[in-house]
Amino acid sequence: MRTPFRAGFVSLVGRPNAGKSTLLNRLCGEKLAIVSPRPHTTRNRITGIRNSADAQIVFADTPGWERRSGLLGQFMTKIVERALEDVDAVCLVVDASAERGPDAEAVELLERLPGPVFCCLNKVDLVRPKTRLLPLIETWRAAHKFREILPVSALAGTNCDRVLELILELLPEHPAYFPTDRLTAEPETFYVAEVIREQVFHLTRQEIPYATAVRVEELVERAEPVCLYIRASVFVEHESQKAIMIGRGGSQLKRIGTAARRALEAFFGVKVFLALSVSVRRAWRKDERALREFGFLLTS
Repeated sequence: MRTPFRAGFVSLVGRPNAGKSTLLNRLCGEKLAIVSPRPHTTRNRITGIRNSADAQIVFADTPGWERRSGLLGQFMTKIVERALEDVDAVCLVVDASAERGPDAEAVELLERLPGPVFCCLNKVDLVRPKTRLLPLIETWRAAHKFREILPVSALAGTNCDRVLELILELLPEHPAYFPTDRLTAEPETFYVAEVIREQVFHLTRQEIPYATAVRVEELVERAEPVCLYIRASVFVEHESQKAIMIGRGGSQLKRIGTAARRALEAFFGVKVFLALSVSVRRAWRKDERALREFGFLLTS
C-alpha cells in the first residue's frame, strides 16, 4: 500500500537570538536564513521547504518575538503574529543556555494558538552543568501544554531528526504546496539581499547593521561569460554610516562584497559578479514609503 503524501506549514517562533534561523537551516538541510550572533538579525518571514519522497514541510522563520516601537518594529511584530495563523504546527524555540525561563507574554501568545505547539529547548550543547536541563524542561512543562518538549542543538544537529519525525506524524494528507525541487518560497532577489545584509552584520559594528537595508536592483544570467550578474544598493541612514560602510579606499565595501559573492556562488553553483553601491536614506526605519520599497510590506 502506497504511503499517502503529507504536506503542511510549521512556524518557528521565539525570543530574539534563540536560534530560530539556525534551526530552520538545519531542518531544511540548506542555509536559507541568515544568521549572526546578534539579536534581531531576522526582519522578515523566511520560508524553507523540506522535501522528501512522501512529504513536504514548509517552515517559516520569524523575527524574534517582542513588542517593538517604530514602523519597522511594528512590522516585525505583525510578521510573527501572521506566521501563527493557519499553520499545522508551531515550534517555540527557546535558548536553553539563557538564565530566564518562561515569561508571561510568551505564554499568553501560545495560549491563543489552536494547534499543536512543540517546545524546542535549543543550544543544549551550551548548557552547563547538564543537570540544569531537567529542571528547565519541568519549568516549561508547567508553563504550557506542549505537544512535546525537546532538548535540541540546531548548531550540532542534536535531536533535530526527532523534531522532523514528530512534525511529519501530525501533517495532514495533502499534495505538495510547492514544486518539490523548491527550497524556499522567497524570490532570488530576497535571498541575495539577505546574504549581503548577513555580511554587513558580520563585518560592521554597533548600530550600522541595524540601520542597513539592501535592495537588489538587477539580477540577470549572462552567457558571455557564464555568470549571474547582480547589482545591489546598500542603504544606511547617515553620511557617517556610509563612510564606515565604504571604508578607506572602498576596503570595507570590498570585504562585504567578496564575502557575499562567495556565499552566493556556493548557493547558486555558478560564478557571480556582484556590484554594490552605498546610499543614504535618512531615517528609513521610520519612513513608510522606504519600508515598502525595501520589502517590509504586509500584503493583507
